[in-house]
Amino acid sequence: MRLSLPLLLLLGTWAAPRGLGEKAWLSATAPQLDEEEKYSAHMPAHLRCDACRAVSYQMWQHLAKAEAKLHHPDSWGTQGLSESIYTDILDRCCSQNWQDYGVQEVNQVKHLTGPGLSKGTEPTISVMITGGPWPVRLSETCFHYLGEFGEDQIYKAHQQGQGALEALLCGGSQGACLDKETATRKEL
Repeated sequence: MRLSLPLLLLLGTWAAPRGLGEKAWLSATAPQLDEEEKYSAHMPAHLRCDACRAVSYQMWQHLAKAEAKLHHPDSWGTQGLSESIYTDILDRCCSQNWQDYGVQEVNQVKHLTGPGLSKGTEPTISVMITGGPWPVRLSETCFHYLGEFGEDQIYKAHQQGQGALEALLCGGSQGACLDKETATRKEL
């Protein structure tokens, strides 16, 4: 689907003038999803690194928010969350709606996009597809990591920092982000 500037203007997009009297026409197309991206119950392999990073970010955010509520400015030392609290928080994290995430295609490469995922080079205008299978796939990915690593190990990594949590979930010899070249697929 190609969107022309007049339609984009209705959607809140605008065009900047190039020079005196010239207007730059902008257009964007929605990502063309293949059969696996549309219908598979699982996260496509080329999007698993992005999915892992999104899950890692959300886990870190949920745990950090709970810890901030626990700590008061006048408290002495740092007190961690109890096992029952961080287990509940991680379960709620995986059960969230994940509606802020979707797929975007830039330079014929598809990526998940949303909170915690680096933007890289952003096009002037783009279209992101949200909803559909992506929220369910992200939730299942999140629960997969809870089962694979367990809440205790995830919380210990969180206490070491956001990078340590992402390294635990997404790195390692079997991690989703092991090889960015094979994790990213270019569409021809």
